[in-house]
Amino acid sequence: MTQMKVHVLSTGVMETDLTWLLLKGGTTIRDKYHKDDPVVWGDCPTHAVLIEHPEGRVLWDTGVPRDWETRWEPTGFHNFFPVREPNDGPGYLDTALAELELTPDDIDILVLSHLHFDHAANAKMFDPAKTKIVASGAELEGVKSITGYSKGAHIVSDYDGLEIGAIIGDDEILPGISVIQTPGHTWGTMSLKLDLENDGPKIFTSDAIYLADSYGPPAVGAAIVWDNLAWLESVEKLRGIADATGAELVFGHDAEQRKSLRFSPGEFYS
Repeated sequence: MTQMKVHVLSTGVMETDLTWLLLKGGTTIRDKYHKDDPVVWGDCPTHAVLIEHPEGRVLWDTGVPRDWETRWEPTGFHNFFPVREPNDGPGYLDTALAELELTPDDIDILVLSHLHFDHAANAKMFDPAKTKIVASGAELEGVKSITGYSKGAHIVSDYDGLEIGAIIGDDEILPGISVIQTPGHTWGTMSLKLDLENDGPKIFTSDAIYLADSYGPPAVGAAIVWDNLAWLESVEKLRGIADATGAELVFGHDAEQRKSLRFSPGEFYS
């Protein structure tokens, strides 16, 4: 088994009406001006995963941007997903990398789980001449249909003009690092599987599964889902892999699970 060192990076904590993430306990999505109304409003954390591998450094996702308020304003999402941490504070991708004495130029491969504004927002920090950038081929095809500034949670300026390679099907990026096609949330959402020598297999689900409560069983859907049937099939696909391998699932935006994760720079997985 390949020896790896895995750092979970804090890349911005949004706040939101959790009905976006779990269609249970409420049917009305509220913005920040109504967060004190009787509704479940809470943290929606984001993370990236840095894998130090014998064959290079791999980064999974990029989190939210420092300029989230102005970048998201045309979409209205700045009111529905305000970032709790101050723009000059910790918890953004550049800061998280700097704490490990790294810059974007030190990353050999950037894998984007999908191209939403809280996962691909910092992709343009990376120079394709130095960093190979990849995403699902289905996601890259899907975003071609977007006209204008944005569609849903895709903001075109996050990724347009970047050279992004297409991953077709489930694939091994490097030994012990695999991507799993888990569409439904978007055209080409992917999950990440790491086969770790000491801490065992981990699956980072990204938005294929938002929360432990989404996973169930039974699986519970969310407001932002492109194809509900494909989403459910992806959840069950991940469940089958987890059952077969004993993998621990790390969900995309689970504030409660976040409390138990080992975060960089003080802790890591191996």
